[in-house]
Amino acid sequence: MTLHQFIVDRPDTRLDVFLAGNLPEISRAAIQQCIRQGFITVDGHLMKPSYRVQTGECILVESLPEERHPVLDPENIPLEILFEDDALAVINKPAGLTVHPGVGAHSHTLVNALRYHFNALSDLNGAVRPGIVHRLDRDTSGVMVVAKTNAAHHDLARQFQDRTVNKKYRGLTWGRWKESAGHIDGPIKRKRSDPTSFWVDASGKPASTSFQVLELLEIFSLMEFKPRTGRTHQIRVHAAFRHHPIVGDEKYDGSIHRLQGYLPEVQLPLKKILKPLKRHFLHAAELSFIHPFTGNPATFIAPLPNDLADILDQIRQVMAYE
Repeated sequence: MTLHQFIVDRPDTRLDVFLAGNLPEISRAAIQQCIRQGFITVDGHLMKPSYRVQTGECILVESLPEERHPVLDPENIPLEILFEDDALAVINKPAGLTVHPGVGAHSHTLVNALRYHFNALSDLNGAVRPGIVHRLDRDTSGVMVVAKTNAAHHDLARQFQDRTVNKKYRGLTWGRWKESAGHIDGPIKRKRSDPTSFWVDASGKPASTSFQVLELLEIFSLMEFKPRTGRTHQIRVHAAFRHHPIVGDEKYDGSIHRLQGYLPEVQLPLKKILKPLKRHFLHAAELSFIHPFTGNPATFIAPLPNDLADILDQIRQVMAYE
């Protein structure tokens, strides 16, 4: 009987380190022992604890020492539920909400909210990530699907692994893109100097993002991004790689400092508009997949949230745009 199933979303990480991050209630030494004893497989194969996992690989955990499940208290955090049935729920995640507990975040996460709003959640990803099939960055808002049963979770995870799930994001970037549409193909790798950051590097994992310009403003572009792969921070890294970082993305050079050098009549009103923006301007606007039980195509849309929509409207009022 499988105790846990994980689909790798953090590539180039040691197997034991990846599992320790997903099973914080189990010591790394205990996880290493289980790997050596053959109770943990990667895509059906036995691996060493030092094996570096790859995106999309399926890790099955058949046995673990007695687990000390952390207490994940239900919290009445407001959630916008776009759809719900017996198999799954689709939510519009607000910005500023971490998806699941981790280092420095043991409460007030999406998982705590899910436990409050739903009586049943899948447990394939363990007690710390009930229902979680995929993730959005803490400061990215938008559509997420949550599994309520293990069967639904398994099917949805397969769709993500097979890259048949279609995702559309809205983002405001710095600068005017020369191409109206195109693709960014750039392998992504974790930075050695900062393990929380990523960059395009020839030795990284393949990553592909389609883009389309929705609206050109004087020094900004409103974009639609469609990630074909699912690397961590992929859209943010690819946008910065093309020298058009996401507005408000301080990690990838998209902060308000980029207004330096502009004339005061441009710089001052834009600083006033952008200063209240406390996150990057990126929103998961649409998610499409095949419903795991009915077999029917399903598409869910979340409009641009008020904080981003208001800032965009203000920019339009003070800038000449096409």
